[in-house]
Amino acid sequence: MNSSFSSAATKGLECITIDSERTLYPYVTGTSVIGVKYKDGVVIAADMGGSYGSTLRYKSVERVKSIGKHSLLGASGEISDFQEILRYLDELILYDNMWDDGNSLGPKEVLNYLNRLMYNRRNKFNPLWNALVLGGVKNGQKYLGTVNMIGVHYEDNHVATGFGNHLARPILRDEWREDMSFDEAVKLVEKCMRNLIYRDRSAINKIQIAKITEEGATIGQPYALKSNWGFSAFKNPTQGAVGSW
Repeated sequence: MNSSFSSAATKGLECITIDSERTLYPYVTGTSVIGVKYKDGVVIAADMGGSYGSTLRYKSVERVKSIGKHSLLGASGEISDFQEILRYLDELILYDNMWDDGNSLGPKEVLNYLNRLMYNRRNKFNPLWNALVLGGVKNGQKYLGTVNMIGVHYEDNHVATGFGNHLARPILRDEWREDMSFDEAVKLVEKCMRNLIYRDRSAINKIQIAKITEEGATIGQPYALKSNWGFSAFKNPTQGAVGSW
């Protein structure tokens, strides 16, 4: 082969090479999401904060969305990846509706899809940097589950992501009941969110609560959760301790 031709061909190949990029770390992120079953359905709560690194840059980020007829989805982690997941789900719901067979995807089917999606992206070393909470009601059956960025998933009567796994789940284990009313469920998730506000630097007191029942999903307006920073313990953490003065 002519050496000049070989050199030109090599240069041509270099020109059409496409680099593959991966997200090495998230940029704008949301913190914990709490999900709880109650007597008539499922409640999901999240705050409205969006952190740019360690800076609370955005304070009106909605992280709870309605999916199809029977499901609610909440997400912590990278906000742009959550938007990508919503795009995938829009395509999934549209494809399902095109069959026009009178059936629609339930929450269990949607979570199974999300599980395979997250695990597939993890295997490509290009994960979606999110932890998801999905709740729903179909044919009188309540469903609540979670899946993280590497595809680990489970179902439970109450779930949480992020610091909520450490700070909210103990409260839920102690106080959750299967026959809770909607108002009782809201008070319980508010208690969990307030605990996160005090202890998670990325959490803010502007929260949003959504519910889903057999009748459909309702996403409430954001509101400020009252907090109290006047405790004496904050002023003097060692007050009353042995050896303190």
